[in-house]
Amino acid sequence: MSCGCKTSGDSAHSCGPKKTANGCENVNTCGNSYKLSVFDWLSNINNPTPNRCDFVEVRFKNDRKSFYKNVNNIPLHIGSVVTVESSPGHDVGVVSLTGELVKIQMKKKKFSEELALKIYRQANQKDLEVWQDVRKKEDGVKLEARKIAQRLGLEMKVTDVEYQGDSSKITFYYTADNRIDFRQLIKDYAGAFRTKIDMKQIGFRQEAAKVGGIGSCGRELCCSTWLTDFRSVNTNVARYQQLSINPQKLAGQCGKLKCCLNYELDSYMDALSNFPSSSTTLETEKGKAFCIKIDVFKKKMWFAYVDNSIAWYDFDIDLVKKLISKNKRGEKTLPLEDLKQPDTPSQSIDLIQENNVDRFEKKNRGSKNRNNNQNKQNNSQQQQGQGQGQGQKRNRPERQERLTRSEKPETPNNHAPSGNQPKQQKQHPQQKGPVEKVEASDAEKKPQNNPNKKKFKKKYPPKKDKDA
Repeated sequence: MSCGCKTSGDSAHSCGPKKTANGCENVNTCGNSYKLSVFDWLSNINNPTPNRCDFVEVRFKNDRKSFYKNVNNIPLHIGSVVTVESSPGHDVGVVSLTGELVKIQMKKKKFSEELALKIYRQANQKDLEVWQDVRKKEDGVKLEARKIAQRLGLEMKVTDVEYQGDSSKITFYYTADNRIDFRQLIKDYAGAFRTKIDMKQIGFRQEAAKVGGIGSCGRELCCSTWLTDFRSVNTNVARYQQLSINPQKLAGQCGKLKCCLNYELDSYMDALSNFPSSSTTLETEKGKAFCIKIDVFKKKMWFAYVDNSIAWYDFDIDLVKKLISKNKRGEKTLPLEDLKQPDTPSQSIDLIQENNVDRFEKKNRGSKNRNNNQNKQNNSQQQQGQGQGQGQKRNRPERQERLTRSEKPETPNNHAPSGNQPKQQKQHPQQKGPVEKVEASDAEKKPQNNPNKKKFKKKYPPKKDKDA
């Protein structure tokens, strides 16, 4: 972390020790996407010189921040690497906020101006080299510290290690359930690392914020991205939201209840203010009934008899209020099965069809139905054609007669037998030439069919023109 740009996580990156006061060129006014970063919406406003704020906010490792006084009036900007006062020695950090917003942040965090330490100078090349060298040692020191604590049999976990900028002090962040005796541990640490040792105990939520991770929602943990204060979460929050008390589902990466249970608690509390108490009992003609379940979104309450708790009956909260007022007057209500109104099922239409499993098979089903219908039609036509062919085989002289008469449309067709009339009205699809319909009488005869039949019937193919 050598500046406030996007590559500040890399200790080998050093764009801050430039001679200019602007620091890194890639730094914007919001400090990029670091946790607890404040957007400087007054960055484009030039304040008068007498009212200029002498305090700046400096960020260190593990999102540790503090406020320092610029006693030497050094021109500093967001991303400038500075050397600040520490005890003992000095420390190196990155400027994360300047201007009038620093006073607002100090007032918000109740930071006294008298306790603010001073800024020595803008970090030079020597300060950065020492800082980057000790930053590279932190991972190895953390592993060695865990081995020493395990060898001593201490029930603690070293979460993170932070070197001071001048390598004069090491801060060990650890988590533990019980009190730890550090007398022998600090002696071993001092003998192994040859520097001053500082131990700081943090909670399990602070550990998850430092380590980071992915929550059950699929996003990065809130405590490691934007959450600044850790509000207490208890099991009553889950009960208000009608959630099952399952520690595996309600616990987060830190092993405690999820902080996101507090996000929608106010909405549930407002909705439950209109509901009767969950301990409400109804006096019915069939017996006493008690509340089993509450649905906040549907605004319904489920009741069941004390003697028979298997059958549940849901009612709207308006009806429940009327039944409660009726019981207060000393009157018993009707049985629950008589009060229950039949539910009208509402068919929901999914316009996007994302939840439909068979959304990819609808087209195939339609094509299958069309193919089945076509096959049925073809089979029926083939059966009719076979019947027609049998009739034609029986009456071969009549077929020859019809063929000769079809060549001469002027002659009336009055000699066709009436028994084969319904079979000859339908044509076989494989028959080349259309068959002339046989009619019973001349009065029912339609002379309009003959010219059409002659138009479509071609006995011989047309002759080719050699000159074309």
